[in-house]
Amino acid sequence: MKKLIATLCLISLFNFAFGQSATDNLPYSQIPAAAATYNSGDMVARMIDGLGYRFFWATEGLTQSDLEFTPSSESRNTLQTLEHIYSLSQTIRNTTLNQPNLRPEDLSGMDFEDFRNGTLENLLEASQALSAKDEADVAKLKMVFEGSDFRRELPIWNLINGPIADAIYHTGQVVMLRRMSGNPMNPKVNVLTGVTAK
Repeated sequence: MKKLIATLCLISLFNFAFGQSATDNLPYSQIPAAAATYNSGDMVARMIDGLGYRFFWATEGLTQSDLEFTPSSESRNTLQTLEHIYSLSQTIRNTTLNQPNLRPEDLSGMDFEDFRNGTLENLLEASQALSAKDEADVAKLKMVFEGSDFRRELPIWNLINGPIADAIYHTGQVVMLRRMSGNPMNPKVNVLTGVTAK
């Protein structure tokens, strides 16, 4: 009996230590504390934090069936939507770090975990970079796209109404798709407070 109890305790400890670590180490399970200031960098960073929180919970607990789900043959499936959100997060991150976005981008070989983890990490890095910038630094930011035969620059305004807004929009699609595939998002998610009840 003692051996059985010891074995069960060991299994429980293993599951706690290793089974939960992937999610526990990801950012945005709750929204970070708000900045004390209201400068432009903090404002855009907060938009990104709101996206990060929504994306974390929209993608938490997705199954292979969810990832393959599509409402029609003409629509992206959930995994393809996550790939697109990842690309948007790359653009958001690169812009905040003054790095160009190289086209075309090779995403072959990436899977769900890569897209999810990468998106969350990109958003956190972008938010932190913006929070560290003053008004003058934010005003200088450009969204740059480069390819073998082109270069295009757009002001920071286009980052807000483009990739950030688009990523929020598509995160909402993931929430809808997972509901349609029978695996709705955690109902305890509170996007107003940014805290999910246990």
